[in-house]
Amino acid sequence: MYLSRSLASATFAVALVMSVPYQAMPHARVPAGKTGPRPAELFGATCWIRTTGSQVTAYCHNPYPDTDRVRLHIECARWWDIDSDGSPVDAEPAQTVRLTGRCWKEVGSVWVSHRKAS
Repeated sequence: MYLSRSLASATFAVALVMSVPYQAMPHARVPAGKTGPRPAELFGATCWIRTTGSQVTAYCHNPYPDTDRVRLHIECARWWDIDSDGSPVDAEPAQTVRLTGRCWKEVGSVWVSHRKAS
């Protein structure tokens, strides 16, 4: 009994949606001469960062057709330890690059910056 009642409810709901005219359905309208919103740009390598003691290694893989210029940035935990910004490395399309750096003692924070190569 319960199954037939829920089946009837589902059938009624589908029939109700199907009976709504196309003009009443919500959809995006773009005025003449306009192109609408641009899709998000596909850019930027995906990076994995591993910190082992004072050593930092990052692997960045670029799956997109534009070259991504990646750069490793390290802030050391000790005030007297020198922070570093690594040299930029071009991650070509479908390429994985390795970035390395270190602190003398503990690592405070690490990140990779991305820039479109011109």
